[in-house]
Amino acid sequence: MGCASRLPLYAPRETSIMIEEFKAFIAKGNVMDLAVGVIIGSAFGLIVKSLTDDIIMPIVGAIFGGFDFSNYFLPLSSSVTADTLEAAREQGAVFAYGNFITVVLNFLILAWIIFLMVKAVNRIRAEEKAKPDPTPAEPPADVRLLTEIRDILKK
Repeated sequence: MGCASRLPLYAPRETSIMIEEFKAFIAKGNVMDLAVGVIIGSAFGLIVKSLTDDIIMPIVGAIFGGFDFSNYFLPLSSSVTADTLEAAREQGAVFAYGNFITVVLNFLILAWIIFLMVKAVNRIRAEEKAKPDPTPAEPPADVRLLTEIRDILKK
């Protein structure tokens, strides 16, 4: 048995310092904002997927002859004889290009929506910068009195 096996990985003092640093890191607003963003982004991704799968793709299918992109695939094995992608995947390897088209469409919709959101935020920020600064507040009475005394002394 070597000497290294008897030494703890971290000394208790170092562990408590590390825990305190971790608490400070987690308590920062940026980490919490990121966590909220990831959760909202995940939910938003599901909305975009539903929009694509349930609304856009059926309309595209109706316009282009009633086909559904999600079941377009090429079998990569002679044992694949199924008509649907799900059944074909159970039979063997398939090249699911229709599913890929759907995923790319999801990405494009999501990217467009994020672009519109960023554009709106940038417009709001530009409007805020363009606003004139509010007129300075009337100085307090003691500052006005000192200003008057200074002006009298200059004469």
